Amino acid sequence: MTDSTDTPLRLYARRPASVANHRAMRPASSGQLRRTPFLPGDRILFTRLVLCCGGDALAHSLGSSGTFLPVKGIHMASVTFDCATRSYGGSDRPALDQLDLEIANGEFLVLVGPSGCGKSTSLRMLAGLEPIDSGRILIGNRDITDVEPQNRDIAMVFQNYALYPHMTVGANMGFALKIAGVPKQERESRVLEASRILDLEPYLDRKPKALSGGQRQRVAMGRAIVRNPQVFLMDEPLSNLDAKLRVQTRTQIASLTRRLGVTTVYVTHDQVEAMTMGDRVAVLKDGVLQQVDTPRRLYTSPANIFVAGFIGSPAMSFIDLDINEGEMSLGGTVYRVPRSVADAALTPKITVGVRPESFEMVDRGIPVTVDVVEELGADAYVYGHTMIDGNRHELVIRSKANTPPPIGSRIDVLPVAASMHLFDPTTGTRLSTEDSTVHV
Repeated sequence: MTDSTDTPLRLYARRPASVANHRAMRPASSGQLRRTPFLPGDRILFTRLVLCCGGDALAHSLGSSGTFLPVKGIHMASVTFDCATRSYGGSDRPALDQLDLEIANGEFLVLVGPSGCGKSTSLRMLAGLEPIDSGRILIGNRDITDVEPQNRDIAMVFQNYALYPHMTVGANMGFALKIAGVPKQERESRVLEASRILDLEPYLDRKPKALSGGQRQRVAMGRAIVRNPQVFLMDEPLSNLDAKLRVQTRTQIASLTRRLGVTTVYVTHDQVEAMTMGDRVAVLKDGVLQQVDTPRRLYTSPANIFVAGFIGSPAMSFIDLDINEGEMSLGGTVYRVPRSVADAALTPKITVGVRPESFEMVDRGIPVTVDVVEELGADAYVYGHTMIDGNRHELVIRSKANTPPPIGSRIDVLPVAASMHLFDPTTGTRLSTEDSTVHV
């Protein structure tokens, strides 16, 4: 735009021919801008705004779901949450409490956590659908905290597909472009390109009712792709699919977003989805960010008891033990705790976390009564209980698939010392590190 304080800012709006209350005005033809002001009572169905200053123009077009629709090629950007907070009346804590999170350009980041943790709230704040009480949000270097949703250059895929049932697949994918006034040839080119990426080309002339759930979800993604946004937002898009289709579609989404290279923020409550799809995963609880790291690091080095128990399927088992002169006893075996860990503990007790695959079946160890056996083909998981220092503990042990123990039987197990995770039972914070492992 021309930088001149003497040049007035003029706001023009395209007026659709179908708008009622035209008074004596004649309807505008396609592509024609009406330079007369709107009259009181006029109803605007779809609008394209052009800000003109000194002869230069920047066009912002609205998509069918209200998201900004850039007209030119794909451009990516990082996303930053800077102490972003959102509270609702009647609640004793914020729905999202000072979220500090940086998402790199082109990164696929997954927000995961139980219901009510703030993951969908954070996504809606990024989309502009929820106001921010304090803090700010940036896309690239641009502060979008107070920017209207249609001007944020994002595309959102919802849990429900929100497809127009009377339109074909091609018309659904290109509808936002049509409303934005994108020329027909360019519109068809973008739809065709997106349909090839999503393997939807054979279905372009079908109606949504003739598609499977996975195909409908891909159409919804295609509608977002043709907009060429800076950021994709996905709010539990696989929740409506059956288990087999969910596995197939999540693989396709992960592969597709990496091919496109667009920054993606994906919300799910399913930690398996989070671990298999994300470049990094952000775990939230009660509106507070617990840890953000790669899936592998979350599994091997959880920051606290909550992350340790939430990430991993089946979940980690926890046992509370006493520390005496840097040692703890379990199943007749004495384990030496690193001095740095013993000194960091606030009490003489410690919480030990053990993954199912880190238990070994032995002749003499922790006596476990088998309650349930899950046979999954390649593996079998034994769910059992034991009494330690008068307290009942539930344990999950991975067993050989071809020789699982019978229900009701007793087995003896011991954890592998180097694979133990140590936590403070008071704060839940992780105490052990890769350089301070337990030894027998």
